[in-house]
Amino acid sequence: MARYSKKQQSPEANRDEAMRIARGTQRPGQTKEQTKLIAQGIQKGIEQYRKKQNARTRELDRKLKKVNQQLSSPEAPEIEVQERQVYRQHWLPWVLLILSWLAMAALWFFY
Repeated sequence: MARYSKKQQSPEANRDEAMRIARGTQRPGQTKEQTKLIAQGIQKGIEQYRKKQNARTRELDRKLKKVNQQLSSPEAPEIEVQERQVYRQHWLPWVLLILSWLAMAALWFFY
């Protein structure tokens, strides 16, 4: 039902992936220490992103469970909600129409 993988990567895999990304963006003259610091920042970013995604998937699972329970429970009363649409028109086109008709009547009357 869920489209995500419940298998999490190990910290070593995260570290390797961060180091690979840091080496890919390495500038000429950059020291190994700088590259390691960049890799640590990337690793923290990856971990934060995965934590956020896990929280989102948990919340989505809760919502899906709640909806499925509501759909499967037969004692839930069905409430029909009728929506009434109200169309409101702007006053400017009507004013312009009336003014144009008055202008045409005035032209016809005076000539």
